[in-house]
Amino acid sequence: MSADTTRLDAATLASKIHAGELSSVEVTQAHLDRIAEVDGEYNAFLHVASEQALAAAAEVDRAVAAGEKPASALAGVPLALKDVFTTTDMPTTCGSKILEGWVSPYDATLTVKLREAGIPILGKTNMDEFAMGSSTENSAYGPTRNPWDTSRIPGGSGGGSAAALASYQAPLAIGTDTGGSIRQPAAVTATVGTKPTYGTVSRYGLVACASSLDQGGPCGRTVLDTALLHEVIAGHDPRDSTSVNAAVRPVVEAARQGAAGDLTGLKVGVVKELHSDSYQPGVLSSFDAAVETLTKLGAEVVEVSCPHFEYALASYYLILPSEVSSNLARFDAMRYGMRVDDGTMSAEQVMAATRAAGFGKEVKRRIMIGTYALSSGYYEAYYGQALKVRSLIAQDFDKAYEQVDVLVSPTSPFTPWKLGEKVDDPLAMYLSDLCTLPTNLAGHCAMSVPSGLSADDGLPVGLQIMAPALADERLYRVGAAFEAARGPIVA
Repeated sequence: MSADTTRLDAATLASKIHAGELSSVEVTQAHLDRIAEVDGEYNAFLHVASEQALAAAAEVDRAVAAGEKPASALAGVPLALKDVFTTTDMPTTCGSKILEGWVSPYDATLTVKLREAGIPILGKTNMDEFAMGSSTENSAYGPTRNPWDTSRIPGGSGGGSAAALASYQAPLAIGTDTGGSIRQPAAVTATVGTKPTYGTVSRYGLVACASSLDQGGPCGRTVLDTALLHEVIAGHDPRDSTSVNAAVRPVVEAARQGAAGDLTGLKVGVVKELHSDSYQPGVLSSFDAAVETLTKLGAEVVEVSCPHFEYALASYYLILPSEVSSNLARFDAMRYGMRVDDGTMSAEQVMAATRAAGFGKEVKRRIMIGTYALSSGYYEAYYGQALKVRSLIAQDFDKAYEQVDVLVSPTSPFTPWKLGEKVDDPLAMYLSDLCTLPTNLAGHCAMSVPSGLSADDGLPVGLQIMAPALADERLYRVGAAFEAARGPIVA
């Protein structure tokens, strides 16, 4: 019973829970049992909240027994939460030693929405420290392993959430996407992940990496599951100054429409600059097959050019470190988190010693790059120029969307690589984000949906679907149609 329950999709679980065929406690316990059984191998979770999850599940069961309307379409279905959202009843570490054991005095808005929706939170998932990385090897608590091949990375920074889904430890998960940290892990674990339009999911209580880029989003094993979670977490939040005051997009309706498998009248653009001979051959062949499938579904496919996309990587790795340098200055050993002090040290010495001991190598690297880029005499040459490139990339998107409804590309140029293979080569690691970065720089929305397995190595490949700001429903229509046509992915 337990194994069968953990392999059901979230929509089916919700239907059975609300009909009284399964209890939320039973479903939640099955996933907790699964975590206890297998997570020693995967290291997807940093903290498991069994007691809290079961209490939330019991409340859903009480409401069902009393004939009350479910709190949401996903009430009773458990979820794994990336350890970058604050929670009052479990630690929030961001994968860093500097926050080891820290419990927030308030819940993130997204956490509150999950609780109000009756979604039991199984625990907090592993991540690259402060969401900086593409492999979850930068976590201070050890790397997460890819369930498709435990010798390989699960993507990053949200590898814990993706691995929890792929290993059936959770039917739903939350990630964050600063430059691809939802989509790239989804691609390399054969799961679904969406980066919503910037500002449509509250960042209040999301520990900041780069404030103009960070965006929380839904992860699942199916497009419909991801859409259902998207509608739960989206919405305006006056506590977030960047929150968009707009109606939540009808993404569930779009996913159900797309599942019918008809994309007639839809124009799809293949981005010329995101289809390179330098990409892994198996990734390109899988992408080309996916484009052919979209054509068979009735979509009109054309090639579009976004010439400034080739500068996205350089622009991003100046803008992000600059914002990191500013945001991580708050970890000063004076207010919360780790404090290194032998009793004889000045405040400046305590701060320096604490940051030296608490931050990992990649975080220190990005703080130093950002501090340099923002320094007097270099600001305009580096950060200022990067902002200009960001504007040009946004203009490329605008011109492309005058011609087409959505854009497509591979999600990542590579299938998951071996653990340790790129950890000492930051540039090689950064190249895995080539296809995902432009969307973050523009503030638009994008999704990764599994496109199959690479002919090179039999490992997962993702199809990236991109849409304009506040057109998130287009992702779900196309993603669901492709998913239905593609069929199951079997190793």
